[in-house]
Amino acid sequence: MSSVAERGFDLIASLFCLIVFSPLMLFCYIAVKREDGGPAIYRQERIGKGGQPFFIYKFRSMKINAEEGTPQLCIKEDENRLTRIGRFLRDHHLDELPQLWNVFIGDMAFVGPRPERKYFIDQIMAVDPRYKYLYQVRPGVTSYATLHNGYATTLEEMLTRLESDLYHLQHQSLLFNLKILFKTFISIISGKKF
Repeated sequence: MSSVAERGFDLIASLFCLIVFSPLMLFCYIAVKREDGGPAIYRQERIGKGGQPFFIYKFRSMKINAEEGTPQLCIKEDENRLTRIGRFLRDHHLDELPQLWNVFIGDMAFVGPRPERKYFIDQIMAVDPRYKYLYQVRPGVTSYATLHNGYATTLEEMLTRLESDLYHLQHQSLLFNLKILFKTFISIISGKKF
């Protein structure tokens, strides 16, 4: 799929989704805001296409200042850093909805390698420098690796995810990406946790 066609699809589809899901996003915004009065939208610097940094947006699911200090990976189920509403949003992947804006403005695509923080990219690159090939494409809201490997919680899992991302990079096409989108949708409505 050409980059122009992919960008055109992402632009139109993200605008459509922003309109359709705007009531749900408003509900999530109010729910997060009312729980503890903190900011409803959480932004974090990630590395995108060409190795350029950008801010990814999510509904805040953790308590205020939960990630002070050293960056941490996905939290375990027994940790208490999640808010009550945040746990619900994460369980149903609703915390990811603001990334529709990232897709609309061109920082991300619907399908592509999940964007990572430089702190962890440096660790991955020290072991497997092939990560640099992921800079060829926009990072995605969903990915082939997420469907097959889930979210990475250790460096070993990140390296396994890299193999899946490289496979997708070599085999990407419009049909392949649409299959990933469809499978992601089915996984979400069926309640699967990544």
